[in-house]
Amino acid sequence: MEAAMATSAGIIMTVIVAVICSWRVVNSLWLRPKRLERLLKEQGLKGNPYRVLVGDLVDIVKTLKEARSKPMNLSDDIVPCIHSHVQQSVNKHGKNSFMWFGPTPRVTLTDPELIKDVFNKIYDFPKLDANPLVKLLATGLASYDGEKWSKHRRIINPAFNLEKLKIMLPIFFKSCNDLISKWEGLLSLDGSCEIDVCPFLQNLTSDVISRTAFGSSYEEGRRIFELQKEQGALIMKAVMKSFIPGWRFLPTTTHRRVKQIHKDIKASLKGMINKRKNALKAGEASKNDLLGILLESNHKEIQEQGSDKNVGMNLEDVIEEIKLFYFAGQETTSDLFVWTMVLLSRYPDWQERARDEVLKVFGNNEPDFDGLSHLKIVTMILYEVLRLYPPVLGLTRTVDKDMKLGNMTIPAGVEVSLPIVLVHHDRELWGDDANMFNPERFSEGVFKATNGRVSFFPFGWGPRICIGQNFSMFQAKMALSLILQHFSFELSPAYTHAPAAMITLQPRYGAHIILRKVEI
Repeated sequence: MEAAMATSAGIIMTVIVAVICSWRVVNSLWLRPKRLERLLKEQGLKGNPYRVLVGDLVDIVKTLKEARSKPMNLSDDIVPCIHSHVQQSVNKHGKNSFMWFGPTPRVTLTDPELIKDVFNKIYDFPKLDANPLVKLLATGLASYDGEKWSKHRRIINPAFNLEKLKIMLPIFFKSCNDLISKWEGLLSLDGSCEIDVCPFLQNLTSDVISRTAFGSSYEEGRRIFELQKEQGALIMKAVMKSFIPGWRFLPTTTHRRVKQIHKDIKASLKGMINKRKNALKAGEASKNDLLGILLESNHKEIQEQGSDKNVGMNLEDVIEEIKLFYFAGQETTSDLFVWTMVLLSRYPDWQERARDEVLKVFGNNEPDFDGLSHLKIVTMILYEVLRLYPPVLGLTRTVDKDMKLGNMTIPAGVEVSLPIVLVHHDRELWGDDANMFNPERFSEGVFKATNGRVSFFPFGWGPRICIGQNFSMFQAKMALSLILQHFSFELSPAYTHAPAAMITLQPRYGAHIILRKVEI
């Protein structure tokens, strides 16, 4: 009798568990998405009807493949090539519309006032919780929210203030000057050469990161950069299938390799950090590199706030911040360098104007901090490059509770997309020449160029604006000044214009450029 009752109870429990699991699946893949779809449409937002599991992902992949398969003219109208799915959605459904990323709707915002609202309300529109595989690439400050973000921002800030940048300027010069020497060594007897500048500029930014992060050379950090590059490519491949339930848990070859790279990078950085900590304990002076400043600032935070385990950053936190600095600093800044050289090759009049300014300010001397701070034309050019070719194409935020945004109420469970490249190319915001290279629009600064609107945000905006913005801009000004002092450049006939979103915006086939020695 007891055995029979136990068996019956077991069957009942199994049935209950099965019903609960079934309900959760049905709710996740159908009831919840349809409820969110109804609520969004009630707010006047339009989008495609929800399709079970995949949403718009099949169409997105198809649209991107079609866009990439078509040859692109030598034009700066790059949105149809790299963001065609978002552009088509906006053209079809309106500027404030939504798309389906699997069972989750994502509202696209292009109105500067709404974008400003999202950027300012950092606690109401937190960062999207990244795919676990993406987290292996880099987390750190860029992905944190709430108190953890505030604490890390406070500790890291001293490493990026202007006084520290002044100290780091000789490092920028050393790395950039090494690049100039390499290029001069490649010149033929007629004083010219043809090269793909991409790997050189990537190595340049990698060298700067290694020197400013650890006081070491690129050679010491080479393995970390190479591993991060491989990891990034694998993650991009894996994410395309992440909407399949349970896919990320499968021990595929890609997943195993991504996790192994994560372990290798972590072990390398842990060894470098512990080496520095031991040196400090032995009485060595703190160095003015990122790690030294970070450890010093962290130590000060712990002294001021107490020894509670939640105060300051632990070893894991420091490793993640250095990983982020390695990844974000290298990728985004090298992209800025590459597209600047491509655009100045296509617009030699602006190249000459920039060179004239650099020679007027520095002559043949080493660029200094004050001079770099007052380069108006060079700054205008860099801003226009960032407008047309932003390294990061868009930002995403999530909504954890029903939020008022403009005259809409965005329901909890929806994501919000801020499409940087789409806004930067919007004719209603930038005029009929929005898709043309015209640095003159920044002649009176960003505020005047945007009419005070949030329509230019390559580094983000508001309280969470990128902490490394000045670091990147001063590095770019130093590199461009030295290149202009020594070379003129033009596009090679081998150059193929194919901007591609490979985590950041890069030229798919490299940037083949002809360099010529400048005789001053």
